[in-house]
Amino acid sequence: MSEHIEWSEPEAPAPTATAAVTPADAADAARLVAFGLQPKLQPARDQEYTELLRRYREDSPFARLADAVAAGLGLVVLEVSPRAGMAVTAAEDSVFAVRMGDYARRTSADGGDRFLHGLAHLAVAAMAFPRPEDLADDGYIGRVSVNGVDAFVRQACRRLEERAEEQGENTDPASDAPGLEAAWRIWARRSATGATKDARRLAGSTTGIVGKAVAFLTDSGFLQRTGDDNGGTYRTTARYQLQVRDMASSAAMAELLELGVVPVTDGTPTLLPAEDAEELVADAGLPFHS
Repeated sequence: MSEHIEWSEPEAPAPTATAAVTPADAADAARLVAFGLQPKLQPARDQEYTELLRRYREDSPFARLADAVAAGLGLVVLEVSPRAGMAVTAAEDSVFAVRMGDYARRTSADGGDRFLHGLAHLAVAAMAFPRPEDLADDGYIGRVSVNGVDAFVRQACRRLEERAEEQGENTDPASDAPGLEAAWRIWARRSATGATKDARRLAGSTTGIVGKAVAFLTDSGFLQRTGDDNGGTYRTTARYQLQVRDMASSAAMAELLELGVVPVTDGTPTLLPAEDAEELVADAGLPFHS
């Protein structure tokens, strides 16, 4: 009869203890994301917001939880800092995404003006941060004016028309033709202020379109109004800088800058002829989801 020998498997190492996520943690993470969805709210003016930002920076599990809450809502976290708060942008499939059609309805624009509204936003971004180093510098503050943006786009229109004439291309496309280049040509034909006797800014005029764009950006916490000169003057916020960084690689933004924008500091339009600039890419990079 053989002797029974008892033996056991070696004990597995004890798993590393991790703190369980509590409902209170989830609520705090969601609260932080909710603060981030209030772009005009400055962290320095809200103690709870400031404390949640500090916790995000110091508590890695909490940061991952907040990021997961944002991702679940279709939001992309651009930065979490005292200067910008929890800066988020909406992914294309997010319920928070602003679409060109929604924006047009919000601004009472008809379908034919949608490209012009998109172009206005693109031009504001390009004038606010005309150089890569401006986007890279957290302390840089861009300044734009309504009349300055309109004049800048009209200069770009003239440059594009000159290029088209040099290349023997059609310089008078149909008004409903798609593409950024067509939008710029339509812009050139549109009145700057409207046809009222007192030259008031009409909604469908180009300065009216720019005015709606900067008003939307101001309401969204991206710009701050600083005065009434030149149709209205504005300065950029940290959140807007982050948003423009996110769109800076778009084809349309690159093409606009390649036309020869030079540094500006006061909202004044400045444009120099570009050398060997390529053709604009139709529909590329408008700052809205299609």
